[in-house]
Amino acid sequence: MNSVIVCIKQVPETTDVKINPETNTLVREGVKSIINPFDMYAIEEAVRLKEKFGVKAIVLSMGPPQAEAALREAISMGADEAYLASDRAFAGSDTLATSYTLAKAIKKIGDFSVILCGKQASDGDTAQVGPGISTHLDIPQVTYVKKIEEIKENTARVERMTEEGFEILECPLPCLFTVVKEINEPRLPSLKGIMKSKSAKIHLLTAQMLELEEDRIGLKGSPTQVVKIFSPERRKGGEIYSGAAEEGVDKLVAILKKELYA
Repeated sequence: MNSVIVCIKQVPETTDVKINPETNTLVREGVKSIINPFDMYAIEEAVRLKEKFGVKAIVLSMGPPQAEAALREAISMGADEAYLASDRAFAGSDTLATSYTLAKAIKKIGDFSVILCGKQASDGDTAQVGPGISTHLDIPQVTYVKKIEEIKENTARVERMTEEGFEILECPLPCLFTVVKEINEPRLPSLKGIMKSKSAKIHLLTAQMLELEEDRIGLKGSPTQVVKIFSPERRKGGEIYSGAAEEGVDKLVAILKKELYA
């Protein structure tokens, strides 16, 4: 088994999101940033695979220079190396441009057996970047992984969470997994890990270093763009129905039709 690469994202800590009405962007000034909560489980799983197989656990992020703090935290938890894809040319990237950039960064880093991502980011909630990376790399993917049961020389067997329960799937290596919080309990950084993270080298990857196609990164490479962001108006009142489920559904559908076609 070769190295394990974890893709992480730095996100605002607060759930009380504020929006700049003039620029239609999130207000990040004065808001503490953290590692995307779902990515913490991916980091933990990578460190566990490192401990079991003796491979390198590598963390990768794409973002502004301050994202370096998230990478150092991952190192304090047990990751071995860290890479930051950071360039002004990446500004405005949507999930397609982001996944393309991260995939090229992974190719630059080198051989790997498993890529791990959190199932989604708390600020975007699209769950598209992980699957996008696997598509650009042309490798298998399994989403919503709740347990890595076994990894052999050329295959991995995992449990994938579904709405009805779970599936057991086997796929060839290399592959990409997006993980859910049920997979493990992230560890706290050790004192040794914290000391290591302070002096660890963060490898910078720029657009030129990755030899990216200009029309596939940043705003130019993003077919989807955020035109407007706003907080939905909250309506007061409502109605609680306590009867039979079938009758409740019929009543709800009737109310929605009335609202839609009024």
